Amino acid sequence: MTEIHPTPNPSPVGRGFLKRRSLISPSLLGRGWGGVYLLLILLLNACNIAKNLPANERLYMGTDIVLKPDSTISTTDQAAITEQLTALARPRPNKKLFGYPYKVGLYYLFGEPKKENGFRSWFRRKFGEEPVLASAKAISSSIPIWEAALRNEGYFGSTVTGQLLEESYRAKGVYEVTVKPRFYIDSVGILADSTPIGRSLRFVSRRPALRKGDPYRLETIKNERERIGQLLKQRGFYYFIPDYVAVLADNDSVAHRTDLFFAIKPEIPDAAREEYDIRNVFIYPNYNLSTAQSDTNLSQAYRSPEGFRIVDSTRRFNPKLFRDVVTVLPGTRYNARQQDLTLSRFINLGTFKFVRNRFEPAQQGDSAVLDVHYYLTPSPNKAVRLELDGTSRSNNFNGGQAVLSWRNRNALRRAELLTLNANAGIEFQVGGGAQAITNYRFGADAVLSLPRLVGPVRFRQYQRTALPKTNITLGYQANIRGDLYRINSAQTTFGYAWRQSQQIEHVFQPFNVNYIFVPLSRVTDRFYEILFDPDADALVKRQLNQILSSDQLILSTLYTFNYNSLPRPNSPTTFRLTTNAEIAGNLASLFIPLREGQDRKTILNVPFAQYARVDADARLYRRLTSNMTLANRLFVGLGLPYGNSNGFTLPLTRQYFVGGSNSIRAFRPRAIGPGLYTRDTLRDVPLFQDGGGDIRLEANTELRYKFNKYFEGAAFIDAGNIWTFYPGEGFTTDATLSQFRRDFYRQIAIGTGIGLRVDLSYFLIRLDLGTPLRKPYKTNGSEWVIDQINLRDPTWRRQNIVLNIAVGYPF
Repeated sequence: MTEIHPTPNPSPVGRGFLKRRSLISPSLLGRGWGGVYLLLILLLNACNIAKNLPANERLYMGTDIVLKPDSTISTTDQAAITEQLTALARPRPNKKLFGYPYKVGLYYLFGEPKKENGFRSWFRRKFGEEPVLASAKAISSSIPIWEAALRNEGYFGSTVTGQLLEESYRAKGVYEVTVKPRFYIDSVGILADSTPIGRSLRFVSRRPALRKGDPYRLETIKNERERIGQLLKQRGFYYFIPDYVAVLADNDSVAHRTDLFFAIKPEIPDAAREEYDIRNVFIYPNYNLSTAQSDTNLSQAYRSPEGFRIVDSTRRFNPKLFRDVVTVLPGTRYNARQQDLTLSRFINLGTFKFVRNRFEPAQQGDSAVLDVHYYLTPSPNKAVRLELDGTSRSNNFNGGQAVLSWRNRNALRRAELLTLNANAGIEFQVGGGAQAITNYRFGADAVLSLPRLVGPVRFRQYQRTALPKTNITLGYQANIRGDLYRINSAQTTFGYAWRQSQQIEHVFQPFNVNYIFVPLSRVTDRFYEILFDPDADALVKRQLNQILSSDQLILSTLYTFNYNSLPRPNSPTTFRLTTNAEIAGNLASLFIPLREGQDRKTILNVPFAQYARVDADARLYRRLTSNMTLANRLFVGLGLPYGNSNGFTLPLTRQYFVGGSNSIRAFRPRAIGPGLYTRDTLRDVPLFQDGGGDIRLEANTELRYKFNKYFEGAAFIDAGNIWTFYPGEGFTTDATLSQFRRDFYRQIAIGTGIGLRVDLSYFLIRLDLGTPLRKPYKTNGSEWVIDQINLRDPTWRRQNIVLNIAVGYPF
C-alpha cells in the first residue's frame, strides 16, 4: 500500500498534437495570377525569416505526437489524453496563418531597428512577434512532465520519448507516447480511530464523492481530500487543513484496480485535533483606523439578546441587524461554513466598505474556545449622484436625460437602502420635416430595500449567503408626446427577492398597482384630426384608440425566476434563463360588480385590466475558441387579456415589441408587426406611443470575435415578430392569434448584419449595422428581399440599412 502525494505540475515545456503539414496550403495557390503573387510573397518572406534567424538556430513550428494506446483505451479517452498533453506543450510556436508564421515575417520585414523609438521598432512591437527558437533541451524537459500527467490520470507505466526534427530553418518536436491500461477505483475506505477527530472523519466520509468504477484521477482524489478537510472544519476543528488528510492506495497491477483509503496523518499538531467552541462574539460596526482605539473599547460594549458584544457608542445600527447577519453564535461549536456565511452577508449588505474578522483562541477549563471579532468599516451613509446621458436612436430621435439620485444606506438603522430619484429628459426628431415631434419625460420614484423579509412570508434562510430583501417602490412618470397627448403613470410595488443558491434567484411581487391615465385636456386637435382621417391606416387608428382608452388600473401579482449556470473549468457552455408570470385583475373581478350601462368593471370609475402574461428568455453562450463565442437567445411570450379586458390588447406598459438595438437589429425600434403590419410602411404620420402585441416570438444568434483587449467584432442573425390576441375594430385578423396558429412562420421578420464593440472596461459601446433579409409584410409580392440588396443605391441604403448605437451587449 502506498501513500498518494499530490505533486504540483512543473512549468510545462512542450507543444502538442499538431499534424505535420506543409507551410503553404495548396488552397492558397488558387487559380490565376493572384495565387502566384501570394505564393511569391510567402516564399520571399520565408527566405527573409531563414536569413535573419541567429546562426545554427531553427524556428520552432510546433509539436507532433504519435499516440500508441493500449487496446482497452477508448477513442474518447485517447482524444482526452491528446487534449491534455496539448495544453501542457511548451514552448508555444509563433502564430501562423495557413501554416505560415506571418508575425515572424513581419518582425523581420524591415530589418533590424536602428533606433529604439524609430519606425522599425514600433512596427516590430505593434505587428511582429519575436521568433520562438527550437531547443532539444525543451523536448527532453517535457518528457517527465507528460509522464507525470499520464500517471495523474491513472495510466501508470506509460512512457514518452521525443526528438527534435529539423528541416531547413524550421524544427518540430516529435513525441511518441505509449499509453498503458488505465486504473479504476475498486473501493474507498476510511482508516480512523475512536478519538473525536477519528469519529468525525468516519461521519464526514459516509458519502464519498468517489465511487467504485470511477477512473483513477489525482485531481478527483485531491478534491475529495479537500472536501473532507472542509467538512471537518465545519465540525469544530478550527486548525485542521486538508493537507492533514492522508490518501493510501493499494494497486492491483493485474486487474488494473485501486483501493483507496483516507486517514488522518499521525504527525499533525495537537491543536488540529481539538474541537473549538465559540465563547464570545465581538462586533465593531464603526471601526476606523484613525479611531481604532475608541472603536474597539470593550468597556463601552453592550450585549445584544443573541449574546453579541457590540461596541457602537453612537448606536448607529440597530442590534437586530446583527441578529439577521451573524450566524456564528456564542455557545455553539465552531463551523467554517457559518463563518463564510457571515462574511458573505456583511459584504452583500453594501453598507460596509471593509469587513474583517479575527479569531482569538483560548482555553476554558478542559475546552478549547474561540473569541470572534468582526471589524466593520461603514460606507458613507448618504450620497448624491447626478447622471447625464445622451441618446441617439436609429429612428432619428436624439436627446438626453438627467437623473438626480439621493441614497441613504442605513435609513432605518438596519442597513436599509433608501433611494430617491428624479429624472427629466427630452427627445427631438431629426429629419422629420413638418411631421417631426419633440418628446418630453419627467418623473420621480422612491425605492426602499430592506435586507430581511417583512410580512407573513417566512422561509429557512440559515444557509443563504445573501439575505433576502423586501423591496417597496413608489413612483410617477409623465411622457409628453409632442403636441399630441400626454400619458401619466403612477406605480407602487411591494415584493420580495431572494437567492436560493448561486444559480437560482426568485422575485415575488404580490402587490403591484399601476395607474395609467391620459388627461383629455392634454389631447390636442391634431391628434383627433389624424384619428378621424378616413385615409389613415388601421394600425394608426388602433394605436390612437389605445391611447384614448389608456386610462386603467393594473392590479397584478408578478413572479420572476432567474437561473444562471455556474461556469465550469472544462465546459465551454453557459446557460441563462429568466421566466416571468403575471396575473392581473382576478381578485378585483371577483368582488366588483358590473354597473348598469357600463361595458367594463371599474374602481373609482377607472376600468381595471385583467390578463395573464407569461414569458421566457433563454440564453446559451458557447465558447468556440479563446477569442470566439457563439451567443444565442430565444424569447417566447404570451399575454392573454380576458374578463374585464376581453376584446382588448394588453396595457401599453405590458405589451411586447420587436425591432431596435436589443431585438431585431435590421429593423427600427418597434417597426415590426403585429403580424403583417409594419410601421416602416407608414409615411407622413407622426410617431405615436407605439402599440405592440400580446404574443412575441424572437430568436437571435451572434458570433463574437475578440480582436484584442479593446475591440470585438460580431456577425448576427435575428428573427421574430409579434401578434395580437384580438383583431380590434378596423384591423384584420392577419396579425392575431388565429393567424399565428396557422402559419406564424410565414410572418417572421429576419435580419442580419455585422457589429463592432469597443470595450472601455467600465462599459461597452456597441455599433451594429443591420439589413433585412425577410420582411413579413408584402414587398413587391415577395417577403424575401435578399435579391434586392443594392449597396450602391442611396435610396435602398436609406430604407434598409439600420445603424444601432447602444451600450452593452444585446443579450
